[in-house]
Amino acid sequence: MSTIVAVVKNNVACIAADSLTSFGDTRQPAEYVTDYEKIIQFADNNYIGIVGSAAHHLVMHNLIAKHAEKINFSDRFSIFESMRQIHPVLKEEYFLNSKDEDEDSYESSRVDALIMNGSGIFGLYSLREVDQYTRFWAIGSGAEFALGAMQVAYDLLEDAQAVARVGIEAGACFDNSSALPMSSYSMELD
Repeated sequence: MSTIVAVVKNNVACIAADSLTSFGDTRQPAEYVTDYEKIIQFADNNYIGIVGSAAHHLVMHNLIAKHAEKINFSDRFSIFESMRQIHPVLKEEYFLNSKDEDEDSYESSRVDALIMNGSGIFGLYSLREVDQYTRFWAIGSGAEFALGAMQVAYDLLEDAQAVARVGIEAGACFDNSSALPMSSYSMELD
């Protein structure tokens, strides 16, 4: 899968991701592809890092280009409403298989992501759940390693990017579906 982290510290937010793509047991390191970036920038100061299927990135790039008017990630409720509007588009135009293995009350969008913008950092999950985080969070198969490392580092390091780096490096070290190099983006909060 991946390791993606988002951190807020001293009024600065940072989102960072590893660069490994994998297809089953086959690893596709960054030096073999030109499109290893897992974080998408859109509408000036919005960043979204997505884990899961590699197809999510092409779909999200295209969705943003074709349906920008439906996307507002400025706060928790706007993100929810955007994903509510986008879900039928994912099914109709991008052939999303919304059937999950578990019996949930709602259809899954099959998308887990972290979002960063001037309002802060947010987690977006497959049933369109949205959380806003005050310090840091991680998603993907390396998330547990990243969360532990960032918990220890948060009070010891000076800035959000340094804490994010620790999280990505821990994920890349211990998770077999994550690898360096990492990419990261930082911004001051509104």
